Amino acid sequence: MYFDYFGLNEAPFRITPNTEYWYAGGQRGEMLAALLYAIAQGEGIIKVVGEVGSGKTMLCRKLVAQLPDSVDSVYLGNPTLSPDDMLAAILADLGVDTPETSRQARLAQLNSALLARHETGRRVVVFVEEAQGIALDNLEFLRLLTNLETATDKLLQIVLFGQPELDVQLADQRIRQLKDRITLSLNLSPLAESEVADYLRSRLAVAGYRGPDLFSPSLITRMTRISGGLSRRINVLADKTLLAAYAGQTHTLTSAHLDAAAGDAEMQPHPQRPLIRPEHRRWAWLSAGLAAALGLLVFVAWQSLSQKPSPLAAVPAAQSPSVAAFPEATVTAAPVVESIARVTDLARQTQHWLAAASPGTHVIQVASAKEAAQAAVLLMIFGHATPQPVRVLHGLSQGKPAWMILAGEYPNRDTAMAALRTLPAMPAGSPFLRSVGKMRTVVLPTG
Repeated sequence: MYFDYFGLNEAPFRITPNTEYWYAGGQRGEMLAALLYAIAQGEGIIKVVGEVGSGKTMLCRKLVAQLPDSVDSVYLGNPTLSPDDMLAAILADLGVDTPETSRQARLAQLNSALLARHETGRRVVVFVEEAQGIALDNLEFLRLLTNLETATDKLLQIVLFGQPELDVQLADQRIRQLKDRITLSLNLSPLAESEVADYLRSRLAVAGYRGPDLFSPSLITRMTRISGGLSRRINVLADKTLLAAYAGQTHTLTSAHLDAAAGDAEMQPHPQRPLIRPEHRRWAWLSAGLAAALGLLVFVAWQSLSQKPSPLAAVPAAQSPSVAAFPEATVTAAPVVESIARVTDLARQTQHWLAAASPGTHVIQVASAKEAAQAAVLLMIFGHATPQPVRVLHGLSQGKPAWMILAGEYPNRDTAMAALRTLPAMPAGSPFLRSVGKMRTVVLPTG
């Protein structure tokens, strides 16, 4: 088709989820990291909600691919399965080819299989797609499966992927116990215009393209409006636009090609809420579960520290990654330790800056934490979405030691206040202004 014409090795915009084309922008990378950490904790039910074609299946497959070797995955993709069929499917994935005939016997089989894995240090996670199509009684049955446990550990964890209708179902009082078990709730938002541009470039690069941008800014604006920022619709439009250009034997994609693509796909502008700018949507993907997710991140950070003596000394400051290089989807303990080392290094740099800066200089405090591990996590979450430079100050906050995340540098209060007004609401608390003069006398323990 058009592959050779555009210098491609393969089709870049297939709608079949292929993890080689994983795109970590649009908060997908942060979501993946939060899901991996939540699964590492091993308790509660996890919920991911997104519109049709927003990339839930891709996220699910990437998540399964990055699970630790000690975690076994079970996949339920048919929402019409009865409880008995669910049990049979789970047992089959766990290697039990001949399920018992009665439900109680199958539950006993499942419990035995889970206990056997638990004794060897393994855990099981069930991934449920199209969860919005599951009957309420069957959702309640899934919740009951999470009651299988030892004296100290849950034997089964469940991750629900569904469309927004799933939230409507979960609001039903008849399954309020299931909703109470949800410890992490994520919302997969559509891509914003700048992210659509990034997404297109990313997929083209994976497919082997090495030329200039094929999709102009004006074309991306129209594509974002027609697709609603939904990755599946973007893929369809991009594929057919390239095909239309190839048919016309031109490498210059135009609005006429896009219109032909939209017409061929019978695609009208997608009705949805106005797209939020990426910098204002930095934490919109993480709903009421943010506190739990942040707790999970800090738990893992402290767990990694408790297993390694003197980790800060093991990472020289010169080798610490820059703020801009913080990983968005890291699951191992080492980057967390490196990030903590970076926090302490930034704190030392901030002390020197504070001694030399003008007393009238202002900054914005965007978050604070009691421990360095918490500060490292906050820095990874907020570091890209706040004014630069980002600094860390270790000192007294309300009379108690704290690690404070500071953003921006402004010559006076008025300019700092103008910048503060542009910041979105943050789940870690309301940002506020600090001056260098006040920080020297109030924040630093030595004054």
